[in-house]
Amino acid sequence: MPARKSFDAELSDLSASLIRMGSIAARSIDAAIAAFDAHDLQAAAAVIEGDRQLDDMEREIERHCLTLLLRQQPVARDLRMISTALKMITDIERIGDASADIAEITRHISGEIPEILEQIDRMAAEARGMVFDAVDAFVKSDTERAEAVIARDDIVDEAFNEVKRRMVEVLRRDSSMVDVAIDYLMIAKYLERLGDHAVNICEWTEFYKTGIHQTGR
Repeated sequence: MPARKSFDAELSDLSASLIRMGSIAARSIDAAIAAFDAHDLQAAAAVIEGDRQLDDMEREIERHCLTLLLRQQPVARDLRMISTALKMITDIERIGDASADIAEITRHISGEIPEILEQIDRMAAEARGMVFDAVDAFVKSDTERAEAVIARDDIVDEAFNEVKRRMVEVLRRDSSMVDVAIDYLMIAKYLERLGDHAVNICEWTEFYKTGIHQTGR
């Protein structure tokens, strides 16, 4: 029993680390979009610098997981928990990468398209919400919430398509905005990827809960 209690404590620590990492990733999205909206170069640089924290956390959690696998030799549900953690940290770290990429574009963007900016802000809010809710679904082992997050990916995808449609209209009116349009389109693509990473987290949450990993929905 003492060994089991110690292992349970280790798993609780692992879960807490994932929660912290997910929260930091969600905040990095907020910070990247705020920097983009305000064209705040200093804030953008801080987002890029902050991505190192997520990289460090990924390595730390990965070491923790491997240590548990080697020392405890877990089976069944415990093994799924650790496997899920190893998969999730990759997606969470890539969320941080996407935020840093948005910040990097912000440092070099040379203009503004107000009607597209509004659409990107809405897209960012939805993607950020998906990331937050995906991590929360994992924390609560809530497969219904995970399914709801997966369904919301269609909203982000459609928002991305709307950005592309509006971009075509803008360029028809003013072809000199092509460089800015490309930057905006890249930012929208990174936001679309955030939705995909949130979906991946939810699919691994369902695997942890059910032992079944479904993809491509």
